[in-house]
Amino acid sequence: MADMKKRRLGRTDVMVSELCLGTMVFGHQTDEPTAHKLMDHAVNSGINFIDAAEKYPVPMQEETFGRTEEIVGTWLKARGRRDDIILATKITGRASNSYVRRDLQVNGEVRIDKRNIEAAIDASLKRLQTDYVDLYQLHSPDRKIQAWGRTSYTDPGDAEETSFLEQLELLNGLVKAGKIRHIGLSNESAWGAMKFLETAEQKGLPRVVSIQNSYSLLDRLLETDVAELARREDCGILAYSPLRHGLLSGKYLDGVRPEGARFTLFGEYFDRLMTPNGIAATERYVALAKKHRLDPSVMALAYARMRPFVTSVIIGVRTMSQLETDLGAANVTLSDEVLGEIEAIHKEFTNPCP
Repeated sequence: MADMKKRRLGRTDVMVSELCLGTMVFGHQTDEPTAHKLMDHAVNSGINFIDAAEKYPVPMQEETFGRTEEIVGTWLKARGRRDDIILATKITGRASNSYVRRDLQVNGEVRIDKRNIEAAIDASLKRLQTDYVDLYQLHSPDRKIQAWGRTSYTDPGDAEETSFLEQLELLNGLVKAGKIRHIGLSNESAWGAMKFLETAEQKGLPRVVSIQNSYSLLDRLLETDVAELARREDCGILAYSPLRHGLLSGKYLDGVRPEGARFTLFGEYFDRLMTPNGIAATERYVALAKKHRLDPSVMALAYARMRPFVTSVIIGVRTMSQLETDLGAANVTLSDEVLGEIEAIHKEFTNPCP
């Protein structure tokens, strides 16, 4: 494999690989020894960017909360390669949850406020067995948002929200303390990201360097607004779910449910993506890939990697064979013919799986 290219993260001096290793399944679908082997192979193949979150693995369960960070932490300690890795993790955003920092919740909700941020980063650093993380991301905003399939606007009313200024001041405290290097967002809108950037500029606070949002052939909603912001403001997109939870690999077509796969184990969480249009679009994309002698997963990942607003594509794998396949996307450039046919399918089946 040729050397994996790297791109600048926002306006920082941090260079991250075009493919990032996602760890969302570590600790549930993927056990610790296998996860360590996957991280070994990813790093040896040129990936220097690893993404985690305090609430992983997903689906969230009280007994596994934080387990993914623990697995990444044992790997970092065993390999002694902390300085070779750009390490990212996330604090849980606003949510109704019965077990995440019970004693710090506000009206039954986890919040992004002083007590939660301080508790969350300290717990993450302990699990990751490191003194700092390179990128600390807000997993979702501290306000009511449209996300995870909710495409109709819901008025948040007068719900109390932690201000953008307060959040940045709290995160700035973590930067000054040496616990984090840079700040990122996730599941964020263009308006929310712009408010963070505007507030940082006005108040001399750290600038947000990235936005980690869903992006795939089946969900290109961010192209309507967030993509423009990313390009004009040098705020890198970290594209998660580029295979839409494995759909674009084609492995679920014709009603197949492979053993150990996400839809097989957790269908109640992800079946909202199994729409008639989503299945039809997937069939077309898979057929297009095969027509051009491409692996469907490689085509989908290469498409995301080639987009001018994308900094890094997060690949989530549970097996070595999946990792080997996905790594192949690092050096594939799709032809104009393939790109044109992708656009034709997108025009017919526009964002069927948001």
